[in-house]
Amino acid sequence: MLVLSCARPVYPTLSLSPSRPKCTASRSSLSNVHPFVPEVAKAADSLSSEFRGVDNLVACNSSRVLKAFQNARVGSHHFAGCTGYGHDEAGGREALDQAFAEIVGAESAIVRSQFFSGTHAITCALFAFLRPGDELLAVAGAPYDTLEEVIGKRDFHGLGSLKDFGVMYRELPLAEDGGLDWDALTGALRPYTKCALIQRSCGYSWRRSLSVEEIGRAIKIIKMQNPNCLVMVDNCYGEFVESIEPPMVGADLIAGSLIKNPGGTVAPCGGYVAGRKKWVDAAAARLSAPGLGVDCGSTPGDIMRAFFQGLFLAPQMVGEAIKGTFLVAEVMASKGYKVQPLPRVPRSDTVQAVQLGSRELLLAFCEAVQRSSPVGSFTKPVAGTTPGYASEVIFADGTFIDGSTSELSCDGPLREPYAVFCQVCISMVSISVPGVLYFQSKNWENYQVICLHLF
Repeated sequence: MLVLSCARPVYPTLSLSPSRPKCTASRSSLSNVHPFVPEVAKAADSLSSEFRGVDNLVACNSSRVLKAFQNARVGSHHFAGCTGYGHDEAGGREALDQAFAEIVGAESAIVRSQFFSGTHAITCALFAFLRPGDELLAVAGAPYDTLEEVIGKRDFHGLGSLKDFGVMYRELPLAEDGGLDWDALTGALRPYTKCALIQRSCGYSWRRSLSVEEIGRAIKIIKMQNPNCLVMVDNCYGEFVESIEPPMVGADLIAGSLIKNPGGTVAPCGGYVAGRKKWVDAAAARLSAPGLGVDCGSTPGDIMRAFFQGLFLAPQMVGEAIKGTFLVAEVMASKGYKVQPLPRVPRSDTVQAVQLGSRELLLAFCEAVQRSSPVGSFTKPVAGTTPGYASEVIFADGTFIDGSTSELSCDGPLREPYAVFCQVCISMVSISVPGVLYFQSKNWENYQVICLHLF
């Protein structure tokens, strides 16, 4: 019997010795087959140890997902979906919520197509926690751009931001190393601080993403100051990147999008909130209405099936995305560009940031990714204003699900330091051959184009 341990290590060790099937192809012929150009092939070969660690992580997380599906007794009848009010459904919602909650180590979860985005799910969670006179404290610096209007930090036009409802807001700057300022956090809470917001991923900031271990340490510091202060973790881009999730280290709620990691590139829409049951119910009341909560809302059968299938495939797809971040970091750093995270360090999310240094380079990089995509390769991404964002933003996403960043995408705000934020699934890189990633050299005045053979 094979037992997988899903304990603390970021990339758990898994030793297997299966019997290998015989292959008719010769070793020499196989060694000459490589999906990448030489420059990238060299980087990929040098990352074999890191890739093996990711494979072990995938095995661990896949085992946890499988066990949760079995415990929820998932059957084909759960894929039927429902219409109208959504009252007459075959238990799919309940089974999906149960499986998801077990996977992330939470008491309860609500996984719904009615969440428009990760921002929407996070907003429902924040409104579940906060009331007039309360304070929201962001402990990891400024939150992602799309939350600024939710909080009331940026022009909110009286449309119902937290500030409109009398909720105060404060944020702790990051430490000089880009991580949490532990000294400042130790004495940060005030009597009216009701909720601490921890953003796991870097967002559009040039900083380290937070590991679950760091999140757990922050939660302990917060709860020592006030056990009643609630902790909300923006979990976007972090699901399945480690062998544990924030509820396992004390987070009261987490929230995120299904068209990111947990949808496995299959879920066509939706989001989730998970954590303590009392607060999941409160978030569900914000999504629907008080008294309705989790017991209503139609979901067509094709979407319900995609939610289950995407969640089951998610550990594998996230593993592919992690490998993609290693590869991008390795190649771009070798060319002299600043990267975050640094090459070969353990990952805490699926985002790889590259500091390009100019508007022209950022635009050209995104155009190159779009040209290398399986969908929309003939289109040219154009920077512009996007709802929820403070700056002009450019998006390149040749994906089968619009916004499914675990496939192949990059984006960035048109502001200093002109960093591009990549989410690159290595399997999508493979099928993009023989495309090549072009970007304009910052050293050439006429923006002559050079090739970086990433794809």
